Amino acid sequence: MRILVTGGAGFIGSALIRHLLSDTEHNVLNLDKLTYAGNLESLANVENNPRYQFLQADIVDQAAVSDALAQFQPDAIMHLAAESHVDRSIDGPAAFIQTNIVGTYSLLEATRAYWTGLSAERKQAFRFHHISTDEVYGDLHGVDDLFSETTPYAPSSPYSASKAASDHLVRAWQRTYGLPVLLTNCSNNYGPYHFPEKLIPLVILNALDGKPLPVYGNGQQIRDWLYVEDHARALLQVVTAGQVGETYNIGGHNEQQNLHVVESICALLDELAPRQQAGSYREQITFVSDRPGHDQRYAIDAGKIERELGWTPQETFASGLRKTVHWYLDNLDWCRRVQDGSYQRERLGALKEHSA
Repeated sequence: MRILVTGGAGFIGSALIRHLLSDTEHNVLNLDKLTYAGNLESLANVENNPRYQFLQADIVDQAAVSDALAQFQPDAIMHLAAESHVDRSIDGPAAFIQTNIVGTYSLLEATRAYWTGLSAERKQAFRFHHISTDEVYGDLHGVDDLFSETTPYAPSSPYSASKAASDHLVRAWQRTYGLPVLLTNCSNNYGPYHFPEKLIPLVILNALDGKPLPVYGNGQQIRDWLYVEDHARALLQVVTAGQVGETYNIGGHNEQQNLHVVESICALLDELAPRQQAGSYREQITFVSDRPGHDQRYAIDAGKIERELGWTPQETFASGLRKTVHWYLDNLDWCRRVQDGSYQRERLGALKEHSA
């Protein structure tokens, strides 16, 4: 297949592209705007693969997307491009409306025009796979409740509301225009190449730097954690074997309280990279004011994707977190280039040189 991945320089997108190029024979076009969260260094080990192409473009730019579709001629689009950080959405929601809603609309319209012009055989085989989040469902209050594919939407933040809106657009384009879509809603991802503003890498790097380890509120919020490479496998399974029009929830079967996540990271660092001064990294844990609209609990029922497509996560939270901590300890140079912004300066220089 020829697969166009939007947002392929981001955390989940880069994991998906590494999987596609390392474990399949598919051809990939990575279309990414390269915002602060887009890092081509996450794809350094595949950038010279002859089956890989990169195009810097914004999904809001419908003309640019249409040109890319015409030239690359994809058999599937896997749409991951999105603004995704809840705290940033609270401070500045406009970018989330623009990328997640307007951008998805523009991508859908460019895709519809492209798909309409395909031969009958290619039109039948084409897939538009929209990758979303469990945060569109709001939060859970019962200790045994789970998000299913039929859970009503109740988003709490500008981020989750914008993703909910994009989900509705995708379903409407299937219902109204017949576009062959697939949707997935995933739980919290973690793993290698995660941008350092997110909880797990932030805690690892702050701990090593001797900084406070911030925990919102009392730290009792519960999340279902999904190792990013397990997610990449699930996404490929859905786009190749999923039923058109269906939604599949992807979860890690790993519910953890935020405080326990932080304490688990501290325990691993105590073992793998002990502090120079005596004591545990736990001494750096600091409780901070809770953020507005903070959901209490997310948990996914991933039974449908297991029953219908045969996918289950390979990593437990313990095994995935150990791999993640090891990766960050082994790749501190990558982390420091993200933290000091040099990854963006180097990237822009390389792109200017390439375009010249």
